[in-house]
Amino acid sequence: MTYLTELLRQVMGSLLRNKLRSFLTMAGIAWGITSIVLIVAMGDGFKEGQRNNTKSLGENLVILFGGRTELQAGGERAGRRIRLNYSDVENLRREAYLLKIVAAELEGNVRATSPFNSGSFEVSGVEAHFPQLRTIPLDQGRFFTAEEEQQGRRVCVIGVDVKKQLFGTRPNVNGTSLAINGIPYRIIGVMAGKEQNSSYSGLDEKKIWLPYTTMTRDVPPPQKYYVPGYLDEILYQPVSLAQYEEAQLQAKKIIGRAHGFSSKDKSALGVWDTVENQKQVDGIFDSMTVFLAFIGFVTLSLGGIGVMNIMLVTVSERTREIGLRKALGATRLRILMDFLVEGCVLAFTSGIVGWAIAFGLSSALKLVQMPEMFPGLPVSIITTVASFCALTLIAVASALYPAWRAASLTPVEALRYER
Repeated sequence: MTYLTELLRQVMGSLLRNKLRSFLTMAGIAWGITSIVLIVAMGDGFKEGQRNNTKSLGENLVILFGGRTELQAGGERAGRRIRLNYSDVENLRREAYLLKIVAAELEGNVRATSPFNSGSFEVSGVEAHFPQLRTIPLDQGRFFTAEEEQQGRRVCVIGVDVKKQLFGTRPNVNGTSLAINGIPYRIIGVMAGKEQNSSYSGLDEKKIWLPYTTMTRDVPPPQKYYVPGYLDEILYQPVSLAQYEEAQLQAKKIIGRAHGFSSKDKSALGVWDTVENQKQVDGIFDSMTVFLAFIGFVTLSLGGIGVMNIMLVTVSERTREIGLRKALGATRLRILMDFLVEGCVLAFTSGIVGWAIAFGLSSALKLVQMPEMFPGLPVSIITTVASFCALTLIAVASALYPAWRAASLTPVEALRYER
């Protein structure tokens, strides 16, 4: 403890004797640490924002669309249009053990009328368990039940923008009536507003949700598409993220068998895989973060050169002191450790200041309302540990040469030194 106290006193004395030089040196290290921490935190923030954006659609979600074949298979010609059917959903539920949840969706457009206004809106016919796949937050009421869906009851859930257009600022419309294409429906739920920057069939806030069986009866697809059980999309969630590729191949094989196309035909089914998309986005942000963090590391290295410079000047200023201490019995290792530790203390003090600045900025941003796409600058433990590991490497490398130079001085040479 006495040795450390003495060493800290020496460091503070050296810093205070050359205030401007010390400040500039510490500023270089502090800025290097600040830049590394903030750059990595920025990358983490954008990744978290992208995940929030994906969750606004649905987490670990895969959406299948009908496509057009480009390979011949089973005696069928290439170029055939593949139209999904509810029987495909039943086959997937029965055979695809790698799929956790499977849901059907039928789309359309309707004219909706309330006692106050009317308008044209997108409509989706879905099953009762659809909210397990898609993120549909409710501000009022509830989603329809399996019984209501199976019995084809005329109930609906409306988006917040639909409510605004049809009911204005009226606070509670749950339980009121609504005419869809002239047919009376009862509103049982109103969606809450949500940030949504991606969609495959329009923004949820502008939609009306109907039970699938009700929609097939009251709002059937256009005549040119109509076949019993026609679907626009099939949505599913894999049992495991580690097996999402195998799950996708399994789904393609089952649907391909029913429609006579090869599972290797990439155009037969359109696939929107949010898991794969998230991996690609994470890869882009990771690459950007590594590149920018390398620039921050270079900045930190320049700060390390400043530490080396001030330590060399300190060795020069204290040459006679080094000679005297050696003459009185100080070992080479003791001199080496003195200057090495002094350089490391200087670097780590600067690093702590830099980290504190970065953490302060991160904490300040938490007090500000941030967009979903950029929730802030999360400073993680991993980022902190990595930045201080880099600082340790640079601090030791910067202080080692001046310390070795001080330790290599002979007592006679040091005592004869004149500045």
